[in-house]
Amino acid sequence: MCIRHLRAIAPVVGGLVLAGAVGAGLFATLGLYNIAADAPHLALTRQFISYVRERSIAVRATSVVVPDLSGKQMIAEGASDYEAMCTGCHLAPGMAENEMRPGMNPKPPQLASIPALAPATQFWIIKHGIKMTGMSAWGVTHSDQEIWNMVALLQRLPTLSAQQYRALTSASAGHHEHDENTGNMKMDMEH
Repeated sequence: MCIRHLRAIAPVVGGLVLAGAVGAGLFATLGLYNIAADAPHLALTRQFISYVRERSIAVRATSVVVPDLSGKQMIAEGASDYEAMCTGCHLAPGMAENEMRPGMNPKPPQLASIPALAPATQFWIIKHGIKMTGMSAWGVTHSDQEIWNMVALLQRLPTLSAQQYRALTSASAGHHEHDENTGNMKMDMEH
């Protein structure tokens, strides 16, 4: 295509871009898209958001170096943190549906019921969270080691029975809570 042809179509392309921007602005200003959590996304919207999320995580998780995740204490500490921080949304083996999850959109996956993601992917998700899903960025308040402990547990979670899971949570010294004022860890012996 020669420069003369490009110059000829440039105003048309510019007009289409401007019309698209104005249309998107009107769509947003008029509140035409229902953002209510009890109304599902349009199929195309859901597919687009899922694609963007998966690609974003995959690209960023490639630089994560996975340590040995086989330590029993590491898994037990991960189980304690998972019990305290994650079961409200993701449940645990043998745990019944709760009142919060049905109203969430997107509904968090039941991690004990699906195959475990790659450890690097799990680490990245736990550390950084996922915007507009309710998935917290635990790296703001937890060390990489604490996050790897949860990943060690998550790698085994789909194979655990309810009894095995309970044994793991009781084998831990307790959940490590973080003081919001100092950032220091403190032990919660109730878990």
